[in-house]
Amino acid sequence: MATLDVRGICKTFRTSDGPVTVIDGLTIRAEAGEFVAIIGPSGSGKSTLFNIIAGLEMPDAGAVLIDGVDVAGKRGQVAYMPQRDALLPWRSVIENAVLAAIVQRGDVAAARREARALLDDFGLAGWGDAQPAMLSGGMRQRAALLRTVLWHRPIMLLDEPFGALDALTRAQLQQWLLGLWDRLDRTILLVTHDIDEALLLADRVYVLTPRPARIALEVVVDVPRPRSYAVVAEPSFARLKVRLQQVLMAGDGRP
Repeated sequence: MATLDVRGICKTFRTSDGPVTVIDGLTIRAEAGEFVAIIGPSGSGKSTLFNIIAGLEMPDAGAVLIDGVDVAGKRGQVAYMPQRDALLPWRSVIENAVLAAIVQRGDVAAARREARALLDDFGLAGWGDAQPAMLSGGMRQRAALLRTVLWHRPIMLLDEPFGALDALTRAQLQQWLLGLWDRLDRTILLVTHDIDEALLLADRVYVLTPRPARIALEVVVDVPRPRSYAVVAEPSFARLKVRLQQVLMAGDGRP
């Protein structure tokens, strides 16, 4: 596990129509082992923020600190699962899962053994040698998450991992992810448009303003763990949901 500090991040893109500021002085923190959700309007810079944390984009200003060390612009410091599963269609589930070992020139045979040992935990028992085209949407997402876990980074970024799934499959995978996170001992940042998902999964939720992204609200999810969908009936859950909805609709952090 590791602590993540994103401090004063700014990012402006140059376009044919002039500069577009996407993130403006954004600061967030995830404690070691914490599950943090980030929600905001479409186009508010959530994916750009993740690209900066992952080292795929350089911020114009600010710092990305992992356990106090600035890693801005350095790739490979976190495990990143993008919106699309990005499974390679010509590779089996196992061979997709061990890409980290291949890229890092690690012990691929050991990675394959580890991946096979985890198939049952990821709901993929018996599917290790299947190609992605044979999998359901939910199975593809679990395979992509297995690959992310096998990067063996203490911080995981999940960018709308269940956004393309039907409501039932999404609910099942949310509950599955809760149980998996309890066993992983990882710090997780989740981007989502779904307030219920954010409150169900996270210890803390940041709400972003419309572009350029700033923090409109930070709330602690004071709902006991372990959690299930029964928590949506809790008064505290309902109050938090209304508060987040108000801030998102206001767009500026003032309900």
